[in-house]
Parts: sequence; structure tokens; C-alpha cells
Amino acid sequence: MLAGTGCLVLVPRLTGGDAPPEEPRRLLVPEGWRAPQVYAAVDRALGLAPGTTRAAVPRAGLALPPEAKGNPEGFLFPATYPVTSATTPEGLLRYMVDTAGARLADAGIAAAARAQGMTPYQVATLASVIEAEADAPADRPRVARVIHNRLARSMPLQMDSTLNYALDRHTLDVSLADTRLDSPFNTYRRQGLPPTPIGNPGLAALRAAVSPAAGDWLFFVTVRPGDTRFSTTYEEHREHVAAFNAERRAAGRGTGD
Repeated sequence: MLAGTGCLVLVPRLTGGDAPPEEPRRLLVPEGWRAPQVYAAVDRALGLAPGTTRAAVPRAGLALPPEAKGNPEGFLFPATYPVTSATTPEGLLRYMVDTAGARLADAGIAAAARAQGMTPYQVATLASVIEAEADAPADRPRVARVIHNRLARSMPLQMDSTLNYALDRHTLDVSLADTRLDSPFNTYRRQGLPPTPIGNPGLAALRAAVSPAAGDWLFFVTVRPGDTRFSTTYEEHREHVAAFNAERRAAGRGTGD
């Protein structure tokens, strides 16, 4: 049973004649990696020139939802994959996407998604934000609840992770100028989910997306690793942000606005 990056996806091996079976190498795709990171890792694992796997996407025949418009972001399922000299980027991409589709079609996830009025693509998109924002596994259902609560109130999500995706970076330091970015991924200025997933979520994030924790939180901030603080009022949230900024200053880094 596949439950995350700690598990091995079994891909059929093709061998010919009486030759001993080739010992597979392992390719780890962690939860939350963006598609370019996955492409680069596949290129390295298969000994291919950079850009080969990305170029293989249009001809791989990926079973993606129509909303994806051929973009597999969000559907390159995180796991540990065995690769051999017979592995192709097209075959590996198909297996990743098929695995993501199977997880989304799981009876529990699919039923919960229908109850929430969500399509599989929306589930993958929401789960990708959860994966990017949650500091610890236990935070995923609570982050999911914040997102659901904001969507229900027509509040902008205001997620730094979507800005970072638009700017092709990974950072904790998001400035006021960043929040003015003209991008469909700027969830400070635009309501609703981002137009596509912003990474590739694992099974726990998919489950959290459709089965969030109970709570009335509207804000959260990770003050330090292992210390994510959730709040229901902006005043309380500002106190938590001040604590985050104090931690950043003490570490000689920037602060959030």
C-alpha cells in the first residue's frame, strides 16, 4: 500500500532471456516538490540530458483532468520509484500521474470531495497549498480548515506559497511589494484557489483537503519550526506575526509584513 514518500511504488520490470534481473535504483519524489524539480530528478536518475523529461510531457499520454490542460503539476505523485535502464521518462511520468489519479479516486477521498462539492482538480490544487504551507504533518488538517473557512467567507487566501510559486522561489520572506504582484497566483489580490496546483501533494495532504479539522481559524503563521499558531481574529494573528518577526530578527534574517 502506497502512503507517501516512505513507500515504494512497484513498477513492472521487463527483462529478456536468461539475463539476471537488473537491480533497480530508487528515485525519491518528496511531497510538495514542484514539477520542474521532479523533471530534473528524473533526468538525473535516468542519466538524461537536462530538459529531456520536461520535453517528454506532451507525448507521454498522461491521464490528466481536462482542467489541467496538459500540465501535470499536482499529479506527479510523491513516492519512491524504482528505475532501471529500461525506464523511460514517458513511462515514469504516466505511472506518477496514474498513481495520483488512483489516490484521488480512492473511495474515502472521492466521497469526501463530492460532499465538499470539489472536483479532483480542485482537491489537488487545495492539497498542494496545504503541502506547501503546513510545517508539520499534524498541521495539515488545520491549514486545510483555514483555507476552507476563508473560501466559505469569500476571503482571499493570502498564502505566501502561491506568491513563491509565481516568483519561482522558496522563501519565508515575503514583502508588501510581493503581495502587489500582478499574477493569477497572487492569492492576496485574487479570491479563490490558485489556477493550478503549486506543487505535488502527497496522500496526507489530499486527505486533509477533503477532511479538514474542525475549527473556526482564519489565520496561521509558523513562528518557528514545530510552532505553528492558528487564530480566529486578526488581532491575535498580528501578535503571532510579531513573534515570527522577532524570531527572524534574532536569526539575522528578514521579516514578514
